[in-house]
Amino acid sequence: MMGAWIIGIVMMLVSMLVSQQLKSRFKKYSATPLSNGMSGAEIATQMLNDSGIRDVKVISVPGQLTDHYNPANKTVNLSEPVYHGRNAAAAAVAAHECGHAVQHATAYQWLAMRSSLVPIVNVSSKFMQWVILAGIMLTSSFGTTLLWAGVGLFAFTTLFSLITLPVEYDASNRALAWIKRNGVVTTSEFAMSEDSLKWAARTYVVAAIGSIATLVYYVMMAMGRSRD
Repeated sequence: MMGAWIIGIVMMLVSMLVSQQLKSRFKKYSATPLSNGMSGAEIATQMLNDSGIRDVKVISVPGQLTDHYNPANKTVNLSEPVYHGRNAAAAAVAAHECGHAVQHATAYQWLAMRSSLVPIVNVSSKFMQWVILAGIMLTSSFGTTLLWAGVGLFAFTTLFSLITLPVEYDASNRALAWIKRNGVVTTSEFAMSEDSLKWAARTYVVAAIGSIATLVYYVMMAMGRSRD
């Protein structure tokens, strides 16, 4: 179990560094006004309209970097700095979330796969640590069975993290292609938007690597128990 804690601490530190870089980039690029003067909400609305999507609403939500697309009620939820912001960072984030809306509208397979895993992952995340802990504490064959069951539950969360990667990168690619094609930003503003989305994507990469490392550790532990 100590190994899992070490992996968790290392990945947490790496995640914090990446998150700090993301916030630093967002703050830096938010200080430069967008040449066309459009807000994140206006950019999101325009991208949805250009994509032929009429049934998705753009709304403001509290917090910072709380932006997300909700496929259940078809809403692009933009944090207040992005919704009202008129800068390259806001443009990038707003367009990225609309990228998810476009994925949903076009039945993008990776998004569909991720959505189908949500109910399973919600259950797995609630019980996997307790099942793994019980499996480690119980030295009987039943304990080994519980440990493998916990590994199985954890595997679903790892799979979810991996599937999230192409979903996020594709949304960013759609966003950048749209803002470039439509001349929403200048060349220098495009570089800022691209950099913002790259650092945002790296947070998901770190999460996936951490999940894979932890899963491998638990699998090795379970295999060792099975051989005893």
